[in-house]
Amino acid sequence: MTQLDATLDVAVGPGAAGTPQPPVTHRRRQPALLWVAEHVVLVTLAALFVAPVVFVFLTSVMNNDQALTSSLWPDHWAWSNYAHVFQVAPLAAWFGNSALYAVLATAFMLVSSIPAAYALAKIEFRGSGLLFMAIIVAMLLPPQVVSIPQYVMWTKLGLTGTLWPLILPNLLGDAFSIFLLRQFFLTIPNEYTEAARIDGAGELRVIWKVVLPMAKPGIAATAMFLFFHSWNDYYGPLLYTSEAEPDHWPVALGMATFKGAHSVDWSTTMALTMLVMVPVVVLFFFAQRAFVEGVTLTGVKG
Repeated sequence: MTQLDATLDVAVGPGAAGTPQPPVTHRRRQPALLWVAEHVVLVTLAALFVAPVVFVFLTSVMNNDQALTSSLWPDHWAWSNYAHVFQVAPLAAWFGNSALYAVLATAFMLVSSIPAAYALAKIEFRGSGLLFMAIIVAMLLPPQVVSIPQYVMWTKLGLTGTLWPLILPNLLGDAFSIFLLRQFFLTIPNEYTEAARIDGAGELRVIWKVVLPMAKPGIAATAMFLFFHSWNDYYGPLLYTSEAEPDHWPVALGMATFKGAHSVDWSTTMALTMLVMVPVVVLFFFAQRAFVEGVTLTGVKG
């Protein structure tokens, strides 16, 4: 063995100089294949959920003659379909109405439901269990059951044709939101609220200074649930605003009406669908951490 071979043996290990090493790409490929094998079910489910969105997007940038044909890839990327939507429909007004409906309904719900949930979770009083059962029953009650008396009431108040009959009831609380917030408030140790009371804080101050900062994930999750429900609500606007001017419709009702009037123009219809999805997707993207944390921690205790 020459001095050079001995030096190589010492530097890279015995037998390394004469034994071919496996390619670096092969070693890197194994962890990737192993990851796919371990997550094959999740990857398949993700593909099933993403595929319709990809289909809608590709159809939205096709020419109308190519839409819904056997061709899945656009021959020509017709980005003008998105501009055409604003020309054939009052989309800006629809978005504004939906934003007004969703934001005000969510804000009113938080103002009314947080104190109610706090009382059920942190204050002992006679009849609290019965009141909580009433809230559970209200959650199980279909909204169609009370649609007729509510419609008559709002008609006498002269508010039909607007979104106020859907916004104002949230000032009286929302059964599902109260339940969800109450379950999250139960996870907050009572020692914090009792210490605040000993220091002389009233119940409203306890809510503002102690409960709200510790319950941000649960509040965020509850707010997002109602915001998404209000943004996608079709039945309520159909009941109260269908006879109003199109400029007073929210985006869910407007999109359904647009599809019925432009059922042949699938490219424009799919472009409208993508535009409606964007605000919800962006909101969830920025708030998903608080949303997931709130849903995960809710119901741990109680």
